[in-house]
Amino acid sequence: MLGVETSYISNAFGLEEEKLTPKFPVPNGRTRNVGFSFLGAGQVLGFCIGLVLGGVLIETVGWRVGYYICGGVHVIALALACWVLPEDRKREATSWQRLYYDIDWIGAVIASSCLGLLSYVLAIVTGSSSSIREPLNATLITVAAVLIPVFALWVGRQERLGKPALIPNSLWKIPAFTAVCLMVLLSWGVMNSMEYFVSLFYQEVQELSALQASLRFVPGLIVGFFLNVATGLLVHKFPANYLVIISTILCAGSPLLMALINPKWSYWYAAFWSMVLYPVSADVLFTVSSLIIVDVFPAKTHALAGAVFNTVAQFGTSLGIAIMAVVASNVTRESGDPDKESPAALMEGYRVTFWLGFAGMLLTGAVGIVGLRKAGKVGLKRE
Repeated sequence: MLGVETSYISNAFGLEEEKLTPKFPVPNGRTRNVGFSFLGAGQVLGFCIGLVLGGVLIETVGWRVGYYICGGVHVIALALACWVLPEDRKREATSWQRLYYDIDWIGAVIASSCLGLLSYVLAIVTGSSSSIREPLNATLITVAAVLIPVFALWVGRQERLGKPALIPNSLWKIPAFTAVCLMVLLSWGVMNSMEYFVSLFYQEVQELSALQASLRFVPGLIVGFFLNVATGLLVHKFPANYLVIISTILCAGSPLLMALINPKWSYWYAAFWSMVLYPVSADVLFTVSSLIIVDVFPAKTHALAGAVFNTVAQFGTSLGIAIMAVVASNVTRESGDPDKESPAALMEGYRVTFWLGFAGMLLTGAVGIVGLRKAGKVGLKRE
């Protein structure tokens, strides 16, 4: 629990980096690449600390203390932001008239309503897959689905009339950006689902303690930290599509190993290698995507593109875990084991989610092959 929360805190600051790019004092080239990679490495380090600390807290003072710690971390992060972030460039003074005319309020309401309803229903379904049949939840998911094309039509109209649009449809006309958004949706969904269900595998199937389960993630987090740094140092030497596709194929080995695993096997036989491989795609994709955003968009659009990328990544997490939870629950309920809470019955459901994760990573690679085929090298130094 605490590890995921700490990771989200890090994501909130790390993925929003694109909003700083117009004023980011670091020049193009290797230095900026390394800067992006360290932001990604910070997410991994934050997750690692939170994961281990969460296991300690659960076995000592209890999980509730973790939320107090997260609240304190937010306060510290706010103080650091006020001190560290550079001053914004001077702009025209804000007025009520500008607030009214320069912001797409209707688009914001539609998008917020859609994401809010989807997030609520996905959270409910994650806890109990049968709840989707309840009239209220069915109605909410239907309304959310209708709001998606409504939003697309609205921002299209705004763009045609030259008025402010929350997320202009023209953003999606750039194949590389559309590809990295689809890839981060799938990759983040698989990665966070792996963390969730592998943790359940350790605790519910292998019956390990929370601390023992959290420690088994550490090898992958160490690999993820150094992989982020290495990506920043080398990303300008290789085409972006090669880096992303190779990392995706490697990452696909993680859910594949867990799908084939025997719970009685030693940790070092399969689970260890799965933990080493599971963060590879997301870590490489983070750095490459950040550099693609600053390369393909003008400076004034960096903040918007970065915000969209961040939103897609977070939504991918919610969507991936919800889908996997529904599948695991249904498979376990239909298992031949009379005790649906037994390790054997639970493992049947978890195994299917790992196969879905494997398929998801293959689909991520396919998107990269098509969408990034013309991306070339990113992060090159420009005068």
